[in-house]
Amino acid sequence: MNGELDFNMASSSDPTSANAPVMWPVHIEVRVSPTATSRFDTIRNAVHTFLTSSLSYIYLPSTIQGWEDAPLLASSVACISASESSCPSPSIPIEQASLQIHVYQPSDADAFEELASGGGRGDGEEIMAASVCELPSLAWEGLWESLIYSDDIKSKLLDYIYATVVFSDADVDFNVVSWNRVVLLHGPPGTGKTSLCRALAQKLSIRYAHSRLLEINSHSLFSRWFSESGKLVQRLFSSVMDMTEDEETFVVVLIDEVESLTAARAGAMAGTEPSDALRVVNALLTQLDKLKHKKNVLVMATSNLAKAIDSAFVDRADIVQYVDLPPREAVYEILRTCLAELIKKGIVSDVDVPSLAQAQLYERTSGFPQTASLAAALPVASVGSRPRTQNSILPTSQQSEIPLGAAISLAAGDDSRERSKRVAMRLLALSENCRIQGMSGRSLRRLPVLAHARYIGVLPMFTQSRPSPQANGISKAKKKGLTTNGTTAATQVETWLDAMDRVIATHATERDRLDQ
Repeated sequence: MNGELDFNMASSSDPTSANAPVMWPVHIEVRVSPTATSRFDTIRNAVHTFLTSSLSYIYLPSTIQGWEDAPLLASSVACISASESSCPSPSIPIEQASLQIHVYQPSDADAFEELASGGGRGDGEEIMAASVCELPSLAWEGLWESLIYSDDIKSKLLDYIYATVVFSDADVDFNVVSWNRVVLLHGPPGTGKTSLCRALAQKLSIRYAHSRLLEINSHSLFSRWFSESGKLVQRLFSSVMDMTEDEETFVVVLIDEVESLTAARAGAMAGTEPSDALRVVNALLTQLDKLKHKKNVLVMATSNLAKAIDSAFVDRADIVQYVDLPPREAVYEILRTCLAELIKKGIVSDVDVPSLAQAQLYERTSGFPQTASLAAALPVASVGSRPRTQNSILPTSQQSEIPLGAAISLAAGDDSRERSKRVAMRLLALSENCRIQGMSGRSLRRLPVLAHARYIGVLPMFTQSRPSPQANGISKAKKKGLTTNGTTAATQVETWLDAMDRVIATHATERDRLDQ
């Protein structure tokens, strides 16, 4: 498997039998530890043996446990996860799973390098036209899973790549059926378009022996010399063509803010754009037409200004996907993963943060309206000088100190299940407030940092018991934030929710001032 993209669909075990069970392809990703010495095919066989002998069902997506008892896997493997399948069910009986096991070893080195292109006119000028990253990269591990969208954008992209590989392997005549291997993601800033491109490149690197991500510096391709920019584009894509000659290497070309290179040619003809821009667009379109015949390349472009893109480029995109601001459900999952990470690292005290499905069940059975404010979800109904209404967020000036004592007393006196339910309700309400404010995924993921910087860092922090760090040594304990008595400062989750609510209120106030 390691060496080429393996998307072979598994048919039933006996195609002639109407009662034969359907076999579903299940992709298993095995991350090898940096110190592993075993061959990948040996690890793959050991993982297959473990899965088929130890599991009755495979749940998607999930992190598989229990392999640590196998000596070979314990010494070679860092993580095993079941990533995706075309099966509509979240659980698949092991006897109906056609296991596609992908073994990979990410690099922790800084693999970025600059790809230079001559500047023309024989003056020796070198243009840093693109940066190249060797994949898989340890720095991007988990990026794919962290991206949450309202619709199934990630699956659409994987299915699209699968289709292009199937058609290429079948040697489909391009004169009859054509595809361009171009994807255009557009939408508001901060919605994760560039991150999705990088995550997809990392995902594909797990399926290939060698992968590269080439990020084009669009602004660098405009030469100070008139008419040279088109030649720079040609030279850059000639380098891309050279990379794709090795069919064992998958190349993802990322053109961020593609409107810089594909400004509408109508503007150049009308005199509102420089005529050199017309040559750049023509050169780019010509190079894309050449690249489409290579089955181991994918061109991904992002834009915040889709209307500025030349229509001929848009027409060449096989997928034109709008990436919107996250709805309430996606906001909940983003904030839940943020809190889970803070709990894991001991910054927030241990509490069970329910999944979205469980939170929605609580919402349906508790009688709380979807747009209830965070304060309405707690017995402590007022924050500040007056109670909050159900559909409003008070400005910071109308809020007083966070009711820390009340939050902690509630946490201490309540059953853990009731506390988790209350956390879910408050997080749902906070998610609705974020949606109303039109916050992007980028803004959401910095909420915990801003909450700590503005409101939690100045408050007394209560300690939570942690296992003694003596076995790991004093230096490791200090790195983890542990004190000498085995405790670490951990903030109550209710305090965090209050603080994030106040950050949202401040955000709303500042946005109003900006719009004035």
